[in-house]
Amino acid sequence: MFTGIITGVGRIAAVHDLGSSSSHGKRLSIAVPDGYLDDVGLGDSIALNGACMTVTTLDPAQQRFTIDISAESLDKTAGLSEEATRVNLEKALRASDRLGGHIVSGHVDGIGTVSRFEPVGESWELRVLAPPALARFLAYKGSITVNGVSLTVNSVTDGPQGSEVSINLIPHTVENTALGSLKQGSRVNLEIDTVARYVERMLQAGAIPLPQKDSSP
Repeated sequence: MFTGIITGVGRIAAVHDLGSSSSHGKRLSIAVPDGYLDDVGLGDSIALNGACMTVTTLDPAQQRFTIDISAESLDKTAGLSEEATRVNLEKALRASDRLGGHIVSGHVDGIGTVSRFEPVGESWELRVLAPPALARFLAYKGSITVNGVSLTVNSVTDGPQGSEVSINLIPHTVENTALGSLKQGSRVNLEIDTVARYVERMLQAGAIPLPQKDSSP
């Protein structure tokens, strides 16, 4: 479980194939800021651009760790297969931590495309075209995760190719995450709000009567 509050920005330092065919995944070596791995152990979960991954090796002296990513995960995510790519990092939530963003599972629901990323006043406007399948989960002032960052939706415009969401990024977010590297046409990982997911399920199941409690002695 995560919150969408980025705890560091890393870089994909190396990419190694885990096999000779497209059905095999890759091993990524991630370079991180000094001290980032001080409280990380083997098997811990770290989200990379919003995708939950497992730490398979640690090299604190070189400030690097590795993860293995399957071909399926590579197919369902963006930005996790090219060397030198900057990635947002978030360590898994502890029970005692503050929930500064919103509840994030680290499971990518779809890939969006940046349609606009431009400065507006002191901030930046980020527009992302989300796939049609995610449209019903997007709402004005609702939450969405873009490359692992918890963000608030300022507007939603539905169209035949999907829903375009507009998001305001303050300078702190641009400077302290990898979102500042985005440009028009960039592909991004999207995760919908967990609450919206459960509301959708409850609406689907609304016509199903609940089981009656047995009142017999």
